[in-house]
Amino acid sequence: MEDDRYPLCPGPDPEPRAPRIEIPAGACDTHAHVFGPEEKYPLSPRRGYTPPPCPLEDYFRLHRILGIERGVLVQASAYGTDNAMIMDALAGESGRLRAVAAVDGSVTDAELERMNEAGVRGIRINLADPGGNPFASFDEIGLMAERIQSLGWHMEFLIHVNDFPDIRKTFSALAVDSVFGHLGYIPTSEGTGHPGFREFLNLVRDGRAWVKLTAPNRITGLDRPPYRDVDPFGRALVEANPDRMLWGSDWPHVYFFKFCPNDGDILDQLADWAPDEAVRRKILVDNPAALYGFR
Repeated sequence: MEDDRYPLCPGPDPEPRAPRIEIPAGACDTHAHVFGPEEKYPLSPRRGYTPPPCPLEDYFRLHRILGIERGVLVQASAYGTDNAMIMDALAGESGRLRAVAAVDGSVTDAELERMNEAGVRGIRINLADPGGNPFASFDEIGLMAERIQSLGWHMEFLIHVNDFPDIRKTFSALAVDSVFGHLGYIPTSEGTGHPGFREFLNLVRDGRAWVKLTAPNRITGLDRPPYRDVDPFGRALVEANPDRMLWGSDWPHVYFFKFCPNDGDILDQLADWAPDEAVRRKILVDNPAALYGFR
């Protein structure tokens, strides 16, 4: 019986289509999650949803259809700081995959080193959804940033940038680069003139922040793709600093209960934000190779 505290997510479109745009060799999907059987990978009681089973094999099938060669698995808030699922996924696919884990202040330096050797390249802090923030304060986050600096890691944040008017000052003070998911996670109804988004653009121009051009379906006011109201946000971010843009599928679109778009449509919309093929190559190949250490 479904628990109302943890609503069951419907899952992705089971028939993803190939994109209409040309995908360059070495393209990377920098944002996805995988979920295994709960008896092996227990879900966190602090989570806000229950995912459907979405194993690594299904993720690779998506990549074959989209023409993607590399992927970055991001720790889902449904697992809290238990990284067992993504660590197992990395074990056999280290050349093809990287990961962003979730840890709290109790993690040892030895554990961080082991994760680094396995292919972890950053830690995720989700300030927007239930169960995703293991730190009590931003000061604790700052201390963790200092601990991971020597590893060359970054911190990935899921925040609503419209809620952070001092975002440039706050995140520039961290000892490592920051990565922001879902185009800053600002509802399109706020408009690109919102002070928080304008300051976010300034942070991106500074070069210490990376942006994942992911999940337009989460910030749009429209029911189905193409999400034209997201285009001004995507274009503004690409124009601000194309060398710090990343693309990701957000597969399997968990904690999302509206119409689930086809992943081919999600990838095609990148061309609306970055119409120049050379810029798209940066976003799909060069930028993720630099950030995650793909060779």
